[in-house]
Amino acid sequence: MSATLKKVRRPRHKIQGGSAGREPANPSRRHPFLLGHWSLVIGLLLFSAPFLSAADAAVPAPPQAAAGAESNRVQRAYIEAKEAFTRDATNSETAWHFAHACFKRADFTTTDAQRAAFAEQGIAASRRAIELSSNSAAAYFYLGANLGQLARTKLFTALGLLDEMEAAWEKSIALDAKFNHASADRSLGLLYLDAPGWPLSLGSRSKARIHLKKAAERVPEYPENLLCWLEVQVRWGQTKAVKTQLAAVEARLQSARTNFTGETWAPDWEDWEARWKKIKAKADGNAKDRSPHGAK
Repeated sequence: MSATLKKVRRPRHKIQGGSAGREPANPSRRHPFLLGHWSLVIGLLLFSAPFLSAADAAVPAPPQAAAGAESNRVQRAYIEAKEAFTRDATNSETAWHFAHACFKRADFTTTDAQRAAFAEQGIAASRRAIELSSNSAAAYFYLGANLGQLARTKLFTALGLLDEMEAAWEKSIALDAKFNHASADRSLGLLYLDAPGWPLSLGSRSKARIHLKKAAERVPEYPENLLCWLEVQVRWGQTKAVKTQLAAVEARLQSARTNFTGETWAPDWEDWEARWKKIKAKADGNAKDRSPHGAK
């Protein structure tokens, strides 16, 4: 299928490796997120045929807009994962793979209605995966990720989804903190960073610092973790601390260039290189350090 899609840029959450609980480098494709975040439950059904027919009714046809190879890969991966889940809705891994594909597909939409429809499919698939395997870090991670996609389509009601996202990612961390390059820690950190603080919501700079730093420490070979950790320090004006880390991060990035290769990683490297240049430029500035603990 050669439908073209429009992509909304967001933090990426890729999966690499083929061990249990981790998606193969190219199952029909990888993830991202990610970072990546989010949806509402359609319902847990024993078989996927009725589940898919109900969800499909709400999913519009892909928009006919100019798009590149990345969007086409995401569309193909979504179709293949959906077909696999239709054939077998009793396999937890098949279910979370479909949840992953829904999360990715939701990024290539032009309306909130489209994003919400894919997110809802992803949430239902995640819940199905959890029902089948309650110790699946992947299922909990993609539950939180698809909830995040749904939250992006909401206004005031979005805050009501954040607690469930937090709980899903905390559970994923407890089951496998390194799943998907420590994406749950990174996602939680970004959630705490950008969510409103108390008493409105769960936003917390101190918690954001803890989880973003943990992601960078747990899987330092993944560029997204290092860049997010440096970016938040730059954001807080801690340029002196950032400057002391530049050489080590540069070495890590050079190594990563030999590990994350191929056309599927090209969009990531375009994003990572641009962000890395901005980090170095800002670290060379004269901003004064300030504490990241101003908000709790």
